[in-house]
Amino acid sequence: MTGSINVALLGSKFMGRAHSNAWLKVGKFFDVDPVPVMHTVVARNTAELDQFARRWGWQHSSTDWQSVVASGDIDLVDIGTPNDVHAEQAIAALEAGRHVACEKPLAGTLADAEAMAAAAESSAAKTFVWFNYRRVPAVALAQRLVAAGALGRIYHVRAAYLQSWGGPDTPLLWRFQGDIAGSGAHGDLNAHIIDAVRFVTGEEIVTVEGAMEHTFIEERELLEGSAGGEIAGSGAATAGSKGRSTVDDAVMFLARTSGGALASFEATRLATGYHNANRFEIHGEKGALRFDFERMNELGFYNLDSDDAVQGWTTIDVTRSGAGHPYVEAWWPDSHGLGYEHSFINQASDILNIVGGKEPLVAMPDFADALKTQRVLHAAVESARNHAPVEVADLSSLRRDVT
Repeated sequence: MTGSINVALLGSKFMGRAHSNAWLKVGKFFDVDPVPVMHTVVARNTAELDQFARRWGWQHSSTDWQSVVASGDIDLVDIGTPNDVHAEQAIAALEAGRHVACEKPLAGTLADAEAMAAAAESSAAKTFVWFNYRRVPAVALAQRLVAAGALGRIYHVRAAYLQSWGGPDTPLLWRFQGDIAGSGAHGDLNAHIIDAVRFVTGEEIVTVEGAMEHTFIEERELLEGSAGGEIAGSGAATAGSKGRSTVDDAVMFLARTSGGALASFEATRLATGYHNANRFEIHGEKGALRFDFERMNELGFYNLDSDDAVQGWTTIDVTRSGAGHPYVEAWWPDSHGLGYEHSFINQASDILNIVGGKEPLVAMPDFADALKTQRVLHAAVESARNHAPVEVADLSSLRRDVT
């Protein structure tokens, strides 16, 4: 296949910038076919939209996502909007025959996620979900090591995503509103580490044994003019005017994997001292792995086959060309570290490879795959609220109007 693909982006905030940068840069560092054309960006704020389009290289802008999705000029719809509209936008795009790339979590509720997966199954178009941390070289290398048997049977998994931006001074952004976000730290952060554990270990999470969710800050100052914004500092709060936060600030749960491993998951926006500590440890009969995104260019590896005299944790620099580290050949010389934005560019290259009929460098989650993560999210909420274990495969009788 040789040609181009017209992309429409829905959303112009945090993820809008990350995705725009990916489409803008992917052809500069990867040999992609088709080549992305940044055709149209869609957002609600007209005053900001034209400036956004000019800054990031979009040819057109619109406030009418329905007409853009239906347009015959568009080949791929990239959804970077709040969680509550993912389903409506994705299903409309699939029914119009467009490929769809959607931000995580797949949706705000399990019902919406199931509807999206069903629409994808009925469509000839391809679907993708932006679990971008799969495309961090250290995480992709960890998956390859596990798949090659470096850890043997897996015994324990510990995963945590620790942030601290959601303190008392953070206003009532949409991420703190349950009817928009679906959940708080759980869907936003646990979604990433659930996907990472599934991806790296190759095992599914089959049972949530117990869970806790808690909202520490029940009221937050309202943003002036609207409830928009993505992260702390993205909007001005109205002094003295407050609204109720209807999502969790922190969620923890225990689980079992399909291979029999015990796993723990923790997500919080109130981990003082951590800004983006997305981390996991995996322990097996032959060795162990550990990763922390705050040191994203390193992977820790413990190999029991090493000589006793030198046995210990090895820190692998995953930016060395010629070492087989995923994606790094496209980037800089050895130890010229990669950053957050590179994971999105790496994913854009794999999306284009799949559309062009080639294999991705790293396995790509589609809607069916992301639904498995959504089911684990849902099971954890049910476990927390019912104070009981939940079998992930047995969710048919449970509520679907929560994440």
